[in-house]
Amino acid sequence: MQSSKTNQLRKGLSVRHIRFMALGSAIGTGLFYGSASAIQAAGPAVLIAYMVGGAAVFMVMRALGEMAVHHPVPGSFSHYASHYMGPLAGFLTGWNYVFEMLVVCLADITAFGMYMGFWFPHVDQWIWVLSIVLFIGALNLCHVKIFGEMEFWLSIVKVTAIIAMIVGGAFLMFYGFGKETDHAVGIQNLWEHGGFMPNGIAGVIASLAIVMFAFGGIEVIGITASEAQDPEKTIPKAINAVPIRILLFYGLTLFILMCIYPWNQIGQNGSPFVQIFSSLNISSAANILNIVVITAAVSAINSDIFGAGRMMYGMAQDKQAPKVFTKLTRNGVPWVTVLVMSVVMLLGVYLNYLLPERIFVIIASIATFATVWVWLMILLSQVAMRRKMSKEEVKKLKFPVPFWPIGPAITIAFMAFVIALLGFFKDTQIALIVGCVWVVILTITFFIMRSFQKGDVSQN
Repeated sequence: MQSSKTNQLRKGLSVRHIRFMALGSAIGTGLFYGSASAIQAAGPAVLIAYMVGGAAVFMVMRALGEMAVHHPVPGSFSHYASHYMGPLAGFLTGWNYVFEMLVVCLADITAFGMYMGFWFPHVDQWIWVLSIVLFIGALNLCHVKIFGEMEFWLSIVKVTAIIAMIVGGAFLMFYGFGKETDHAVGIQNLWEHGGFMPNGIAGVIASLAIVMFAFGGIEVIGITASEAQDPEKTIPKAINAVPIRILLFYGLTLFILMCIYPWNQIGQNGSPFVQIFSSLNISSAANILNIVVITAAVSAINSDIFGAGRMMYGMAQDKQAPKVFTKLTRNGVPWVTVLVMSVVMLLGVYLNYLLPERIFVIIASIATFATVWVWLMILLSQVAMRRKMSKEEVKKLKFPVPFWPIGPAITIAFMAFVIALLGFFKDTQIALIVGCVWVVILTITFFIMRSFQKGDVSQN
């Protein structure tokens, strides 16, 4: 493996930076808007989907944590896949992750323009899209500590808003709306409108595409390892804390939401969270929510550009991406990767004119394919690493994955099931098609690059 001493990225991320970066990446559109689609598919039983999905993601994070603490490197899971399963596996893993981040960023950039249009309806949307691309690009060129601090405060706003919604929703549960409503309020709403599982187990399974999309981005913790202060302590703390917190945020929020509203009324009037603020008789509910969703979008874009940029930097070091991606600023920031990501994001300006009504489900499902693919490769890399280690080496692991080997095996089967699942539903079939075509294109590109590299070596 490449020595960590050659790593030129600056170590400036503390535990709180890393924790909130993962929260910032994973708490965004999937919760504030996507949750309504998941609820409509599964009813109150969507809580089961979030618990199962959260448990699977936790196993992925522990597998990644085992490798990241054992050997923190730029490129993280792409590097591990290359080392333990071969260059093609690493190439596919890294570029699928970059693809995932780009898809989500394009959606969030466009959403940002729409959110700003709420306050400034007479300003062209593309102006806001351009401004956020330039702002986030500039932020990512700063020292990594400044970036981490900004992400910390952006995530604080989101987390505070979610806690406020949980507290406000709980207040409505116990004290009512203060006026007569056309529906009952209480835990009985979880089973009184067609039962706890109104659409059967098929509905729960159908919701998994949106549910797994909601957890996407949390794997950025692994990428921070090479820039973390004392990764042997910071990475385990972040991994053990973040998945549980995200699960609590999603689980508690949706539990309370479905207790104060019948599940079949959620999301009919915009975001489900608008309903909570409006029900609390807060006159500026729409403005408050707009601030929250804007912060959520900026925070998610911020984390995603960081993750994709560092991934391309690590892949360039492994000769799986153009060498130019290894160029750093004086602050130790890979500026070419940030520039490329920013240019690609400008496609969001054009997408504003092309987005159909179903674009969220399409984007979410495409991102789900890329995300679950990356998670699957992380799990397989960890298994491959264990198989190459002696019993003595395994005993020396400082952050071993729990429930070995049954836990990782069950999680691998679950991730493969989620990918196959995309092909069974009409709205998500396009994601499986796009994902498979993308993997084929990457595979062909890999072998073309290898042939050129071999040709260069033979000429020398």
